[in-house]
Amino acid sequence: MAAAWGGWRGGPAFLRGALGAGPRRACSSGAPVRTPAAAAQELQSSGRGRFLLEHAAPFSAFLTDSFGRQHNYLRISLTEKCNLRCQYCMPEEGVQLTPKSDLLTTQEIITLAKLFVKEGVEKIRLTGGEPLIHPDVVDIVGQLRKLEGLKTIAVTTNGMNLTRLLPRLKEAGLNAINISLDTLVPAKFEFIVRRKGFHKVMEGIHKATELGYRPVKVNCVVMRGFNEDELLGFVDFTKDLPLDVRFIEYMPFDGNKWNFKKMVSYKEMLDTIKQQWPELEKLSCETSSTAKSYKVPHFQGQISFITSMSEHFCGSCSRLRITADGNLKVCLFGNSEVSLRDHLRSGASEEELVQVIGAAVGRKKKQHAEPALMLFPLCQDALQNSPNSKQWGHTFSHWLTLRARFPKQMRKALMENKLTGQLYLPRSCPEQQWHITTGILQPHLRGPCVFQKDPSSTFDPKCLDASPVNQVSVDYQSKGASPRSELGTMVSRASDSLTHTDEEGRATMVDVGGKSDSRRSAVAVAVVHLGEKAFGMVRQNQVKKGNVLAVAQVAGIQGAKLTSQLIPLCHNIPLNHVEVSLSLDEDRYAVVIRSACQTWGRTGVEMEALTAVSLAALTVYDMCKAVTHDIVIEEVRLLSKTGGQRGDFSRV
Repeated sequence: MAAAWGGWRGGPAFLRGALGAGPRRACSSGAPVRTPAAAAQELQSSGRGRFLLEHAAPFSAFLTDSFGRQHNYLRISLTEKCNLRCQYCMPEEGVQLTPKSDLLTTQEIITLAKLFVKEGVEKIRLTGGEPLIHPDVVDIVGQLRKLEGLKTIAVTTNGMNLTRLLPRLKEAGLNAINISLDTLVPAKFEFIVRRKGFHKVMEGIHKATELGYRPVKVNCVVMRGFNEDELLGFVDFTKDLPLDVRFIEYMPFDGNKWNFKKMVSYKEMLDTIKQQWPELEKLSCETSSTAKSYKVPHFQGQISFITSMSEHFCGSCSRLRITADGNLKVCLFGNSEVSLRDHLRSGASEEELVQVIGAAVGRKKKQHAEPALMLFPLCQDALQNSPNSKQWGHTFSHWLTLRARFPKQMRKALMENKLTGQLYLPRSCPEQQWHITTGILQPHLRGPCVFQKDPSSTFDPKCLDASPVNQVSVDYQSKGASPRSELGTMVSRASDSLTHTDEEGRATMVDVGGKSDSRRSAVAVAVVHLGEKAFGMVRQNQVKKGNVLAVAQVAGIQGAKLTSQLIPLCHNIPLNHVEVSLSLDEDRYAVVIRSACQTWGRTGVEMEALTAVSLAALTVYDMCKAVTHDIVIEEVRLLSKTGGQRGDFSRV
């Protein structure tokens, strides 16, 4: 065992200088650090540990932590800027950026990269912000390519500028690409990122495959209530393209608030996919790999799962990170940072920089903190003293979001405000004030899905659907009751506030994860006043475009099923039944449209019913406008609803 430790490049000096001669030493924080023998003994007890030991020599001691983990992978953030405004990442107006003078220059980036490569780093990934908006990104890749020992230069990008820059990047030496894409639905993409550009991302993916990148990795963070219904669509995306779609478990970054309800675990995702493709094959991978990879037979590409939360891979972590302002982070989840920029600018020698880096790596913990406790040192004490831990969890997640929303230079002031009571926390506020609203939008959009009345029917090929094909269709008549008889007459309990906006007036979506499933139904109506001439032609079926009532009925049914695509904050609901009927009112020369929708789920179907009558009414208008434009659509309203915590509603 001693030979393995001593075989590292600079091993003996590292053991004497960094670990000391005694059995244990204390780091600058006073915490004891394992000796090589103790760390090696612990490593031998696990498969990952044995893998690390088998690959231990030769490697720089300064990039090896006290648990034997060798850090040969460096992520460098080129910029804090981004050309998107993702709603779960930042406010629409953006965030206050670090002054340019405090950011690493291009030369400083190369200097640090050269130092890390010299010590054993074999892979560098350029990140952001959005790295492809850095003006020198092509030059940086070209200079990195010249570093002896560096095997992989990768980039993680949102893909907006990829098509334009990729030929130059490839020529400069870029040999790996990760493209972030959380949805395959253009409307959802534009709503979430507050920018157009879905087609640009798709063009970038295809451009990468055309230029020979194998595979092109597509990163998809899976969030319950947002895109977990698109899993099958993403798998199907790999059918004809050499992609590796990587499903990433939702993680508690600073830029979003942690909520266990939003996490979809690797096993849950895998079960969903196997229902559609039971022949899914598991691929072999290295012991140190962070991804669990699978492939549908005969598909060009593959899928992978990054199980950061359900099955963390801290034991084989080989990653270090340098932020855009030059801070070294040895753990994505840790608060500890060391400013390499300051040491560089103060004239530190290469040897001194290596010592600083080695000390930071040596302090790396065995694994990242638990999600709910990692970012706020007072939370454990608060949890012990909170009268209701469930309420505290809700408040704490909001506090993390509020804390993360402001730049670093403002967080100290925020902490002071919190301690003086301006921000409420469980230990210093009345119970009714626990729920802190932060103004950060947490989207819960669901992807589009067409649910067929006939389980054997096929999906609309234009719909990027990711839901199981065999949805059960429940007809009112099969239950022995009419739609109207299913509706209650109780008065709905009104809410004291709007549920789809936060305190700053920003649009947000209701989290239905904590609600229980129940039978829900709704009935809506609309009236289209046609005038005598058009009404007569509809009644006699003489409109040139065809049977107005039949086409409008189909449009209404289709509209109900596509509500979540048309109304941004609506959840995608598996409808059990949709009924649309149209009748003629000769006294008013009008078409009366009525829809009834039903589901078994966690949210109501009022919007589906209202969308159905609205689409049917617009279809009537479209088919009759050649006869007259004096058409009035009115009285679009909800007649009744049943189910839900606010009770039933019936319009008297």
